[in-house]
Order: sequence, then structure tokens, then C-alpha cells
Amino acid sequence: MALYVKAAEILAKAEGKQGALKTLVYDSKFKNIKQLFALVCETQKFSSILQEIIESTKLLKQTKLKMHLAKVLVYDLLIGQGLKCGGSWKSVMMKHRSRLQAELARMKVKQKVSRSEDLLPPSVKQPAGDQLPRYARVNTLKTTVEDVVDYLKRDGFSYLGKATTLADLSLKERYFLSDLHLPELLVFSPKTDFHDHFLYKAGHIILQDKASCLPAHFLNPPPGSHVIDACAAPGNKTSQLAAIMKNKGRLFAFDLDGKRLATMSTLLLRAGVTCQQLANQDFLKVDPDNPQYKDVEYILLDPSCSGSGMVCLQDNTSADQEKERARLASLASFQLRCLNHALGFPRLKRLVYSTCSIHKQENEEVLAACLQQNPCFRLVPLLAEWPERGLKPLSQCLRASIAKTLTHGFFVALLEKHSKAGNTNDPEGKPHGPPSSEKRPAASEEDAEASETEDRPAAAAGQNGSEPNKKKRRKRKRKKKAAEIAE
Repeated sequence: MALYVKAAEILAKAEGKQGALKTLVYDSKFKNIKQLFALVCETQKFSSILQEIIESTKLLKQTKLKMHLAKVLVYDLLIGQGLKCGGSWKSVMMKHRSRLQAELARMKVKQKVSRSEDLLPPSVKQPAGDQLPRYARVNTLKTTVEDVVDYLKRDGFSYLGKATTLADLSLKERYFLSDLHLPELLVFSPKTDFHDHFLYKAGHIILQDKASCLPAHFLNPPPGSHVIDACAAPGNKTSQLAAIMKNKGRLFAFDLDGKRLATMSTLLLRAGVTCQQLANQDFLKVDPDNPQYKDVEYILLDPSCSGSGMVCLQDNTSADQEKERARLASLASFQLRCLNHALGFPRLKRLVYSTCSIHKQENEEVLAACLQQNPCFRLVPLLAEWPERGLKPLSQCLRASIAKTLTHGFFVALLEKHSKAGNTNDPEGKPHGPPSSEKRPAASEEDAEASETEDRPAAAAGQNGSEPNKKKRRKRKRKKKAAEIAE
């Protein structure tokens, strides 16, 4: 029974975008890791098929099971090697076995296939994830890139230096190189497994997809700054922000899910993060005018999204297109509220908005609406050499995909505050003013106000410069008049 409870828990976290499946399995400390990993992997692979069977037979209503627990039980009952539990669960599942088998058989007849595997979409039969390199970010809070490279070379890996093109990232087993865009990122062949490796267990490397590393990299808060990670769990981006800040300053991290936050706390502890302040709180309810956030100048916002860019969730979308459209509209509305709320922090200079979604509704459309409602912010063009841009007219943003960037699907935008009296965004969201090559941040409102204050004395002097001369002339006239009277 413990196997199915733990498998359901991990499946829920993986499908809820709380972490990579393999990482969640190995971090669970379950006594039979291989058995657990096989069950969760196979259940996730058949997830959409299992859900259709469960919904068609109304299993949840009749058994009071939760969806993820039902999925792992139905998988083992119909497709796996049989149920590995006894007691009430087994008796309940055996009671519904014939109905569940009949529904699976109906699906096979409808699609004209004979095996359960043939029901899977092509991308699941040949997982796209198997094509992606294994990325490992060096945790500079505990070590250096040079030391990790030396350790791996002594461990039997062959180092090929720094990549120069994306084609270089197609690697053979036991070979690795440094990424061409992110200096702290090392790249390995797709099936390289580090979960039992010393470097991973000691927190010296963090297994994180390259696209997921981009938001913190572009936000780039300096050491000593005050930063918010608005929707922080599972914490990889938080630990990356802390490394960029060198653990100096304050890093406020919020998440509404207490369990996710607890998992994140463990991850940050292993990574050596000490500048964080975790809060089990809805970011939308955080008061921007609270004195403790008065110095916040940088925000990373990676809100809940459809997860459509994640390899493990592709092709698992609902067949009901109307339902899917309503879901995306609801998510986009939430994301825009989060963005507008984040831009309300009084001293904010820069904000990175990111999603692991491929949908325009959650990405460019949300940004366009936000820019229209917040004219004192503009988009900053990102990484000119990146091969995939945001959809026009928001080409300043980045997109990522399996085919073009060898990563999960992702979207990243950098917003920067600029002077109200200066440049504004045109209707298409294109910023005017400083060229994209200029890396200096735009002036904040506070800087603009300071500049205006410094200019005021000079302006006043210019306007009233003739005042002393007028007084002298009046004084001379009075003296002349007095002399005439005396005469």
C-alpha cells in the first residue's frame, strides 16, 4: 500500500510542475527506489489514457479514490504486472476490474489497435525528453565550475570545453561541455543520471533544464539587493538567485502550497542558501507598501501555467477544446493579475516574467495587456543570438523549445521601469529610447525624482535672475529722490 500512496503523491507533484519526476522519486527516500520509479514513469506515460478510463467508468465516484491514486492502481491492474497490495484497496479494484477492462478494450477497438502501448501518441512512444541533453547547473554557493569540471574528469568523464553551437550539445555518453550561453551550466548526454552522484547529493550541482535557468540569469540581481521570487516552489530558480546574489541581501520567496514550500526548504538547505525568507502566502495578497519590501528592486515571476512546454506533459491536454480554451483564459487572467500586482512594488526596477507554456495566451498576450496597463515599464531585448524569439511584435522576449533550443518549452520576458517623462511603449509594445545594446538599467522613478530635484535650483535662478537688479534700481531711485528733496 505504501508503494501506491507514495507513487500517487509523486505523480501529483510531477503533473503539478513541482519538480522533475526522477528528482522527486529519488528525494522521496522510498526503500525500493527502482520499483517506485518504474511505476510512476509508466503511469505518467499512460496518464491521459488512464484518466479517460477512470472518468468513463466513474471510478472516483464509486470508490472515493483520488485521481492520482486511482491512476497508479488502474495502471498496475490493467497494464502493469498486477496489483502489489492486498486488503480493502485490492478488493475494491477487483470489484471494478471487469468494467475497467471493458473500457480499455473499447478504446483499442475504436483506435484499431491490439496493444495498450499502441494507444500512446507518437511523442510518448518515443519520448522527446530522451532527445534533450542532461543539464546540470554548478552551485557557486558551494563550489566553482572549474572544481566541478576537475572532479568529473577524475570520475571518468571527458570534458570537451565550451560549446560554440547548439549542434555541439549532441553528446555521447561520459562526455560533457560548458553551455554556450550560461557559464555555470554543464551539458551531458541525455540519459546521464546524477541522482546518486556525490556532486548532486552534496548540493554542488543542481539538475535544472537550461530554459529554467534563463529567468534568474536575466534578472541578475546584484549582491546585497532585495529580491522577490513570487511563485517560488520547487526552488531551483530561488537557489540560482541566491547564488547570483552571493547569499548577500534578502530573498523573499512565496508559495501558496505548504507542502511545496517544505520541499523547497530542504532543497535550499542542501544548496547552502542562507539569504532566503520563505512565506507560505499567496503572492497576490502580499502588500507592496509593507515596509519590509520597501527596498525590493527585482522580482522573478514564474506563475502557475498550463505546463504545456514541459516534455512530460505534452500531448496530455484535454480532448475537450472548449474546456481547454476556458482553462487557458483563466490562467492568463491570473497571470496578468500577478504581473500587475508585481509591478506595483514602489522601488521595482526590473521584473522577469516566465512560463513553461507554449501558448500565446499565457505569454505574448499577457505581456501586451500588461504593457498597455503599465506604460512606465518597457521590454528589454534579450540575448540577440538566441535562436527562438517571442511572437511578433514582442520579439524582445525569448521562447524555447525541444526542436530549436534543445530544452523544454519556455517563455521569458524582462520588464524594466523607465522615466514617465521619457520613453513610452507604442501600441505594439516596442520600446523607444536607448538602443538594445545599452545594458544600463533605465532610471527608476526615485532616480528621476532626484534628478528633477537637482535641476530645480538652477531653473529657479534662471527665472528670477533679474530680481536683484530691480531692487538696486529701486534703491537708486529712492536715494536720488531723497537728494532732490534735500536740495
